[in-house]
Amino acid sequence: MTIKRITTIIVGSIVLLAAITALYGVFSNQSINEHQVVQSIFGESVQLYGKGLYHNESVSMASQVIAQEIVTLAVVVPFLLYSLLLANQGKRKGEVLLAGTLAYCLYMYATYCFVAVYNPFFLVYVVLMSLSFFGFIITMYGLISKRDTLHFSKLPNKYIGYSTVALGSIILLMWLGRLIPPLLQGSTPSDLEHYTTFPIQALDLGIVVPLAIIGGIAFARKKNLGYLLVPVITIKGIAMLLAIDAMIASMLINGISIDVVEMFVFPLFTALFCFNLVVVMKNLQEQKI
Repeated sequence: MTIKRITTIIVGSIVLLAAITALYGVFSNQSINEHQVVQSIFGESVQLYGKGLYHNESVSMASQVIAQEIVTLAVVVPFLLYSLLLANQGKRKGEVLLAGTLAYCLYMYATYCFVAVYNPFFLVYVVLMSLSFFGFIITMYGLISKRDTLHFSKLPNKYIGYSTVALGSIILLMWLGRLIPPLLQGSTPSDLEHYTTFPIQALDLGIVVPLAIIGGIAFARKKNLGYLLVPVITIKGIAMLLAIDAMIASMLINGISIDVVEMFVFPLFTALFCFNLVVVMKNLQEQKI
């Protein structure tokens, strides 16, 4: 079986399972334990969402996850299909787009596995995480093996590189700003709710931030490492930022308070990174792969 066929099977499986879980998550709205308030292990009272698949999530988390599922249906699934089509036609842009989208899927379903309260789709999330991981590894291997032929025409290297560094730095400062003050005060962060730790922040601080900063600097210096990492980070970043924008909108609709800075910063970076992606893809010199 060829790598192309394996990749097609993996991506096709992700599309099918992601669409099923997202549709069920968005449209399952039956009342189960609505208005229930639970006590966290830290002594905080937390109101549960109480409806559908995410009934045991907090109101805040459920609003975020449902918004993310809408982005999955509207953006991620079509993008997976489009990038797979381009990649199977032997286009370099297709592989780059596919790697970035699979990176986002890996990140997203890892958070579903480790953050979400257990629900009947848990094993599906595990399968999606696994498929995304192996699909990403296979796609990145193809790009790395041809890294010396990854060429761009005229690019604003410093602008794109350092805007990627800026995104990583903002995520770093945002999370540290939430985590360090309670740590110094000897208290528990209030937004922990009834969960036990911060897996999303761990992924961002441990993986996303270092990759964004290292990749951005390498891109600004016209290094192959940057040319490999930044397009992937940009695509993953756009998907992540769109999900955050949708989460912010959903939380506002549901009357949940939002940091004013975050309300403006994330949509701004979404537009910025969409522009960066257009510039990078436009200047990526197409070669048969």
